[in-house]
Amino acid sequence: MTTIDLFTPIQLGAIALANRIVMAPLTRNRAAAGNVPQAMNVEYYRQRASAGLIVSEGSQISPTAVGYPATPGIHSAEQITGWKQVTDAVHAHYGRIVLQLWHCGRVSHPSLLPNEALPVAPSALQPNGQTFTAQGLQPFVTPRALETSELPGIVEDYRRAARNAIAAGFDGVEIHAANGYLLDQFLRDGSNQRSDAYGGSPENRSRLLLEVTAAVIGTVGPGRVGVRLSPINAFNDMSDSAPQQTFDHVATALNQFGLAYLHVMEVNFDTSNPPPAFDFRQLRQCFKGAYIANGGYDKESANAALQAGDADLVAFGVPFIANPDLVARFAKNAPLNSPDPATFYGGDEKGYTDYPFLA
Repeated sequence: MTTIDLFTPIQLGAIALANRIVMAPLTRNRAAAGNVPQAMNVEYYRQRASAGLIVSEGSQISPTAVGYPATPGIHSAEQITGWKQVTDAVHAHYGRIVLQLWHCGRVSHPSLLPNEALPVAPSALQPNGQTFTAQGLQPFVTPRALETSELPGIVEDYRRAARNAIAAGFDGVEIHAANGYLLDQFLRDGSNQRSDAYGGSPENRSRLLLEVTAAVIGTVGPGRVGVRLSPINAFNDMSDSAPQQTFDHVATALNQFGLAYLHVMEVNFDTSNPPPAFDFRQLRQCFKGAYIANGGYDKESANAALQAGDADLVAFGVPFIANPDLVARFAKNAPLNSPDPATFYGGDEKGYTDYPFLA
């Protein structure tokens, strides 16, 4: 019997991967004017093309989906062209890359939106905390609750963005329904207090995600679509009264689509807010397709999860920031570079494309 490990190839839907090491989506705030990917973004992704799969940083599906400065989009011709240079560079080095489709919802600020509009959300609930803007940290504002009649337009924005991603050369797309952004805001009852067909029960709260997933799959095909969830992550002031019930339902409902994968954040970014009890093995059993585990794994724990059947692939975030050749370092049991958190968000090539490779 063959032992599966991080270096075992896998067919992920329509995408053949050389290994099971996934580069997690990492917001780095280094897009050019117009939220267009630029030359240093091309180099950054090219350096990391040895990952079995790269999931790009979140990319806004529309001008009203923006949540942070200098983050790339996928809604303009210039952005498509910028991303095409990235995908060409990754493919030239035999890599595979999918684009993460992102709507920030209430986690935004009027200064980042057209005509200084209010951010939108399932409900007009002001999150606790602050958000990053071009003027520095600003308190979250009270968002505007989306009208039921507006939701088909949101679905259409995702559909169009997915089509643009394929035009930009991506191998597929990941629907971002995690970490307190718009689709996650609909999923969890701490942020969704609607009384229409999109609020109340887990079935209703998952309705928008399922409509988005159906639209995206209808555009690019099921074998090129993944979904990301974060059941216990309190980041961006998120909570749910019964997360196991909510997310077991979501994972089960997603089975109807034949997704390429389900990508699950298994940790809580908010260390001041203890995570609720949650059985990720149970969630993994609810979903019948490939499961990407994410959250604090190293080589040893990742291989253990693969061999126990708790995951089919494992995503790494911060290790890929500091180690563009993470795959080679894992293969050789080489030491890892230490990351510089001061350069995670914004800036230039320093702390972005200048981490050393193995000699």
